[in-house]
Amino acid sequence: MSKPPYETTIGLEAHVQLATNSKAFCADRNEFGHEPNRNISEVSLGYPGTLPMLNEEQVRSAVKLGLALGCKINQHSTFDRKNYFYADLPKGYQITQDENPICLGGALPLRLAPATSQNSTPRSVQLHHIHMEEDAGKSIHAAGEPFTKVDLNRAGTPLLEIVTEPDLHSAEEVDAFMTGMRRLVRWLDISDGNMQEGSLRCDVNISVRPEGQAEFGTRCEIKNMNSMKFARGAVAYEVDRQISLLENGEKVIQQTRQYNPVDGTTSALRDKENAHDYRYFPDPDLPPVVLDDNYIREVKSEITTLPWQAHQQLQTDFNLSTADASSLSEDRLDYEAFLRYAAESPDVPGLAKIWLNRLAPWAAESGISTTELPLSPTQVASFQELILAGDVATAAATSKLLPDLLAHPADPYTRAEEMNLIQNNDTDFLDGLVQEVLQANPGKVTAYQKGKKGLIGFFMGEVMKRSKGSAEPKETKSKLEEALRPR
Repeated sequence: MSKPPYETTIGLEAHVQLATNSKAFCADRNEFGHEPNRNISEVSLGYPGTLPMLNEEQVRSAVKLGLALGCKINQHSTFDRKNYFYADLPKGYQITQDENPICLGGALPLRLAPATSQNSTPRSVQLHHIHMEEDAGKSIHAAGEPFTKVDLNRAGTPLLEIVTEPDLHSAEEVDAFMTGMRRLVRWLDISDGNMQEGSLRCDVNISVRPEGQAEFGTRCEIKNMNSMKFARGAVAYEVDRQISLLENGEKVIQQTRQYNPVDGTTSALRDKENAHDYRYFPDPDLPPVVLDDNYIREVKSEITTLPWQAHQQLQTDFNLSTADASSLSEDRLDYEAFLRYAAESPDVPGLAKIWLNRLAPWAAESGISTTELPLSPTQVASFQELILAGDVATAAATSKLLPDLLAHPADPYTRAEEMNLIQNNDTDFLDGLVQEVLQANPGKVTAYQKGKKGLIGFFMGEVMKRSKGSAEPKETKSKLEEALRPR
């Protein structure tokens, strides 16, 4: 009997550290990279008698993200205490939202490559809710040391937790979701989304079931995935592990597990906790967050085009390729800068190639944003017109003229003339050069006419030498072929 196919079901809990100046419930500095245990105070250390105070920017960021994702904004949300003991949680509880989170529902459109999606139609991952909470500190397990160090700089950092429905089905979709969420939080300017610094990470809930079975399988949670490479590896291993257990007649035990990137395996940390294990209860020190319609409208007015809308607009309005549209809709400031240049451009698809292959890399190497390019939209448009009109060869324009203009901004045509890059397609001029070259090389003319057609490159080179590179290539080649035709 053949083995049944299995369906993988995945739900995510994505944690986004917010780029606020201070922490969630106190005035401690919220900044990565400081000396351990410097961004702390009596509040973040959990001293008795201290009281939390709400960070308004955390609320604003939550509402902005929720609106961008099409969530329903809960206008009366509350905070709860999630109780557990761990060395890097000084208070012994985490302030979070359990009963009444700030955002409900919503969805994130996935940007999937056709080869990784089960069908080619675009789809979105449905969200259950988004809630506000604070982060714990960081435990440092140094190799070879018999003890664990604790850095509490991160304790109290404002977080948004995005909880999806069990609506993903592969490691590729997990990758696409987390990549899309990173793109969105950067686009909205609420987080830097740096996974390597812990600004974006996720817990992955994975289960498998025989195809056609109505009930979900038993799920296992893989904690703290702070790398897409690790997340893909964890999903792949865990799916294979669970299928192997079922194929051998064993049961999958609901567990919290961890991923070992060295050998690519997961291992059990503890049996899965339930909500009652955390003894949630309303936080008595924080009043409800009450939002009125005017506040929500004000936040909504700050959101313009979203990444997936920008991606579609670039293809629809400018006929860009999917790859170019994807690259140009990664960053909001870069996208907005491109639009300003596109408004002046005589050839927007051509501008996209110049932007992605020349202008954006030059800006990155120079340590500036594309919003700070030294050439104006009008100057870049004039540069493109030189290429489109055949006045300057494409290769010379991009490899010689453009770098010079970026270093010393000037009128493109004037600078091209000064650099002797303007191509000449004057008939008398080209006819004279062609005749000079053919008369100087009678042997090669005979060889060409006897079948050595590759010599056309030699003749082109000789004309270019005599014209000091100014002969227009297409017209020059046409005149050479005509002159070399046997009479």
